[in-house]
Formats: sequence, C-alpha cells, structure tokens
Amino acid sequence: MFRFLLGRLAVLIPTFIGVSIIAFSFIRLLPGDPVALLSGERVMSPERHAEISHQLGFDRHIVVQYLDYLWGVLHGDFGISIVTKKPVIDQFLELFPATVELSLCAIIFAVVVGIPAGVIAAIKRGSILDQLIMGTALVGFSMPIFWWGLLLIIVVSGILQWTPVSGRISLMFFFPSVTGFMLIDSLLSGQEGAFGSAFSHLILPTIVLGTIPLAVIARQTRSAMLEVLSEDYVRTARAKGLPTFRVVGIHALRNAMIPVVTTIGLQIGVMLAGAILTETIFSWPGIGKWMVDSVFRRDYAVIQGGLLIIAAVIMLVNLAVDLLYGLINPRIRH
Repeated sequence: MFRFLLGRLAVLIPTFIGVSIIAFSFIRLLPGDPVALLSGERVMSPERHAEISHQLGFDRHIVVQYLDYLWGVLHGDFGISIVTKKPVIDQFLELFPATVELSLCAIIFAVVVGIPAGVIAAIKRGSILDQLIMGTALVGFSMPIFWWGLLLIIVVSGILQWTPVSGRISLMFFFPSVTGFMLIDSLLSGQEGAFGSAFSHLILPTIVLGTIPLAVIARQTRSAMLEVLSEDYVRTARAKGLPTFRVVGIHALRNAMIPVVTTIGLQIGVMLAGAILTETIFSWPGIGKWMVDSVFRRDYAVIQGGLLIIAAVIMLVNLAVDLLYGLINPRIRH
C-alpha cells in the first residue's frame, strides 16, 4: 500500500505542474487589460499604465512570469490579489469552508438518495419503478444548473415561500465565525433560530448542486448491481436461503461499490465546478462566486491561484478514493 501511495504521489506532481501551465497560459488569453480595469472609468496615462504593469510584473517575459509564479506556489505563495491587495491563499481559506459545507451537503444528499434508488432499480429491473427511477435520473442529469436553480427559486422561494432566496443565514443573526461552517457556528452561537435559518438557506443550493451527481450515482449503482447480481456467489447465497436484505446489502452491494466510489470521487470534482454557478445563483459566499467575480475583474492571481488550489483538492480526493478501494475490497490491497 505504501508503494502504491508513493506511485500515486509521483503521478500527481507532473499533473499539478501541467495544470499550472494551462491555468497560467489560458488566463492571459482572456480579453481585457487588468491594469486598465484598475483605473475604473478614469483614463490612465501610458506612463502610469507602464508603471503599474512593472509593479505587477506584467512587463516581463511570460516564461519568466510563470517560473516566478511556480516557484512561489511551491513555497505556498499563490500571489497577491491586484484588486483587494490580500494574499490569494488567505482569501481562499476564508471562503473555502462555505463551498466545502455546500459540497458536503450536496454529496450526502446525492449518496443517500442515489445509492438506494440505484439498488431498487436494479432489483426491480424492467419494472415501471425501474423505468421511473432511471427516467427521473436522466431528467436530473440533463437539466442545466442555472435553469434548475432559478426554477426552484421561483417556485419554492417565490411562490410557495418555503425557503430563503439567497445567502447563508438571515441578517437577523450575527455571531463570530469559529469553524467557517455556518451550520456548526450557528449551533455554537446558542442563538435561538440561528441553526434553522442556516439550514433553510442550505436546502435549495444543496438540491441544485446535488441533482446531477445524484443522477450519475443512481445510474452507476444500478449498472454495477445488475452485473454483481448475476454472479455465481450471489446465486449461491440465494440458494442457501439467506434473506434478500443480506444478499443484496452485504454480498452484492459491497462488491458493487468500487465503481460507485469511483463515481462519487469524480462527482466531487464536478461539484466544485458546479459550485461556481450554484453559488452565483444563490449569492453563496464561497470560492465559486469569488472566482466568477475575479474573472470580471481580470484578477489574474486570484483566478490562477483558485484554479490551482481547486485542482490540488480534486487530485487529493481522487487519491483518497484510490486508497478506499483497499478498504472496500481486501483483494485490492495486494
């Protein structure tokens, strides 16, 4: 297992460098001048423009800029925002808990609903229930996030008025952030109604962000279960008279979980990408909205730093998924 871990880490290093090259290069292909945007509506003189470009290092060769940036990243320095003048890593760590909280709730929602739905569809293969579950999953997978989010806001928040429209908690509540996770901080605050407000603000973003992963997990679970249920050891377990719950839940589901776990790991990366739209729609103060705002400001340091950190998180999640294989199936440990 240790050799396997070292091998995976050796692959992650060139992958990370490749992502840094792509992020650094493509950002500079965006139209617009970040120096000119700093002046707002005022007209900047060529001398002042050249001075600021020199201060920010934009007048150097692009290869030199990249090497300096990569050297800083390797030492934990992802640059300084040209808009807020704050370190990118500090802003990321400040906003990342909001995205993590939303993504965790979304993946829990997707797993808790998607896996049982896929198992039921596999057991009831060819029935109306199977077609209903898979048809619903196909619809959920096909819906664009921005359309689905706006639809839920109009119906659930606007017409039915069941949930708030945006934000993480009502403006009536104010307390210091301890963990960065609003559900936990609201409980620690001891203020009556704070947790309920934080939970209600989380419902719609969780559903929107978790819908596509739920559909993918349900379809993958059904496919894996159908393959496992036809194996000899499952038929033997049934011939021994074991209860259906034991045959399906222990013998079949555990062996079918390897492709499902892979799918869940991949969906975490999808969620971090989907969080950009979800956070923008619901004004959720996480890294997604932060990245979108930075694109409009042409804040190169924030965009490339955010992309690199997100890529690193996704790579670490995939590494953790690979290590989980050995816990699910002991044969893989060897």
